[in-house]
Amino acid sequence: MTITPENPGRTLERVLAAPAPVPAPPRPSSPQQPDGADRRPARSRPRLRALDGLRLVAALMVAAYHYGGRGGDITKAWGTSAASLFPTAHTWFAYGCLGVQIFFVISGFVICMSGWGRSLTSFFASRAARLLPAYWAAVLLVTLVFALPAVAYNAVSPSDALVNLTLLQQPLGVDRVLGVCWTLWAEIRFYALFAVCVVLPGASRRRIVLFCAAWTLAAALGKASGEPLADVVLMPEYAPFFIGGIGLYLVHRNRRDATAWGIVGVSWLLGQHFAVDALWHPAGPHDFSYRSSLVIIAIVTAGFAAVAAIALGALARFDRPWLTVAGALTYPFYLVHEHLGWVVVSALHRRLGIPAAVTAVLTVALMLALAWLLHRYVERWCTPLLRRSLSGGSGRPA
Repeated sequence: MTITPENPGRTLERVLAAPAPVPAPPRPSSPQQPDGADRRPARSRPRLRALDGLRLVAALMVAAYHYGGRGGDITKAWGTSAASLFPTAHTWFAYGCLGVQIFFVISGFVICMSGWGRSLTSFFASRAARLLPAYWAAVLLVTLVFALPAVAYNAVSPSDALVNLTLLQQPLGVDRVLGVCWTLWAEIRFYALFAVCVVLPGASRRRIVLFCAAWTLAAALGKASGEPLADVVLMPEYAPFFIGGIGLYLVHRNRRDATAWGIVGVSWLLGQHFAVDALWHPAGPHDFSYRSSLVIIAIVTAGFAAVAAIALGALARFDRPWLTVAGALTYPFYLVHEHLGWVVVSALHRRLGIPAAVTAVLTVALMLALAWLLHRYVERWCTPLLRRSLSGGSGRPA
């Protein structure tokens, strides 16, 4: 309204008396912003069930390695070398150990996702509640089974078995109840680094990028120094896989994040190097040596690519509810399949005379069934209870 010179006073009164314009309500912002960054908190996003399926694939790879891709105690269980039982397949089973590297990439992704926005107490509670219930049950179960006269495998001492419950048996040089627990020791060190450097000060993209860059450089320098402590803390041979997973989570939040893609690329380059260096011709007497370096690179690449496809939503069509169950079974299966698998293989193949291929399939099926029992009767009640206890009653899910 214009104030005219003919009637300035009355016009001014009308202007002052008019109600103030009501601002339009703000439009609800889309979770996916124009810059491609997903602004939703990690725990408000839909579950990536394809990631659960990839976990199970990685666990089955490791099981194939333990049952048919190496020597040692599994040779005693079969009564002969797996190379003679699986003349062609054993060559491929030997690559199954790379499932661990895929696990580490997934772990980097998941820990960054679940740790974003958490307090240190909540992060610690979620990780402890996730790892410990099934682990404690597996340690007790394997210890008891190996102590049976009919099994007659070397059992650890009672004192060492108790130390194993702390997950600190490796740095203390104590005999391990579970052979796979070395990977949990790597996971714990990763959790500690991420907690101190990211969760404690508060997660942000800038801080996470700095963490990835600093860890990559420090791990390389630690490797060059040859210092045992640097190797223990910085884990040069496994750091690229954890860091690569973190980078892929940043990609999941913003697929156009060039820095995140750079983190993934550098991690893949370093990861394939360490995988080839460690696995092409491993020094252990029970390993099947001289794997192809090209196949190792291909499997590492496939692991990164699979997590990247999930991060970008390319595998959303595989979003099936049963994959959540598969993901839930993966961890307890991973814990029990090796040592108890020796017992089952020996019983089925040597005592009952069941062919090796059928024995291997039945053993995997029985270990999955045992994993379901551990999940149903241990994890489902103990995990939330432990989480609530450690987090002071908040009990937010991991």
